[in-house]
Amino acid sequence: MRFLSLPLAFIAIGLVMLSTVLHTSVLFVMSLLKWLLPFHATRKGLSVLLIKIAESWVAFNSILIDVVTPTKFIVTGMESLKHEGWYLVISNHQSWVDIPVLQKVFNRRIPFLKFFLKGELIWVPFLGLAWWALDFPFMQRYSKSKLKKNPHLKGKDIEATRKACERFKFQPVSVMNFVEGTRFTPVKHERQNSPFADLLKVKAGGIAFVLDAMGESMKSILDVTIVYSDRRPGLLDLFAGRIRHIQIDIAERQITPDLIGDYANDTAFRIHFHAWLNGVWQQKQLTIERLRANMD
Repeated sequence: MRFLSLPLAFIAIGLVMLSTVLHTSVLFVMSLLKWLLPFHATRKGLSVLLIKIAESWVAFNSILIDVVTPTKFIVTGMESLKHEGWYLVISNHQSWVDIPVLQKVFNRRIPFLKFFLKGELIWVPFLGLAWWALDFPFMQRYSKSKLKKNPHLKGKDIEATRKACERFKFQPVSVMNFVEGTRFTPVKHERQNSPFADLLKVKAGGIAFVLDAMGESMKSILDVTIVYSDRRPGLLDLFAGRIRHIQIDIAERQITPDLIGDYANDTAFRIHFHAWLNGVWQQKQLTIERLRANMD
């Protein structure tokens, strides 16, 4: 089975690459037009078109997964989601497969998933322009040592992020964040001495920063738990049909006022927020165990 599935997997990956080239070529041309035409109405119209192109690319990849693989997707918690909503999406992170899984599950069901990007990434050739044109928010973070040397920069990061997010007040958006900060591996788990059996420790600063900048605009937090029938598969495993089941549990959490505050400078808020997120992760560990039991 393994050797029979490999040729099909490489064909599927080749089709994904071809689709990516075609879609990004159109995306780049539209992005260039958006950059060259500084008219609000024109840019607004092009932004809608650019999102449609990105959604088309995700839809093609998702159909390909359904056609060439026997993988069964079991999704719970989608009932109340709206394409016109504002969402912060958080998830456990085990594999590169997580990204196409999340895109497949959420494409055209909620606004197109966007990631907060480091400010310097806007200068990446081609991609930087495409990310800008797709209205991915760019953020500038300053280390404590840099702030100590340059006190005038204090608060500039959140101010810049708020400005970048102003466009989302009237345009629904889904912001994605992997709060573990990296993919789970046994080595990282052991090095961290993580208290969770199947998760790494949380890094609370990222989503606290997002909520401080956008919390009042967000509808809710979508807390996603992904469990694979085969531990930490790779993209080749996905397209080779080696993943039997993927379970995706979506828990919608309300954004309460106590979750919005100055994480960097308010010690009491930082302790409270970190305790809240640790509680979410404790529940996620229980969800992983429940989903795994259902697979057996």
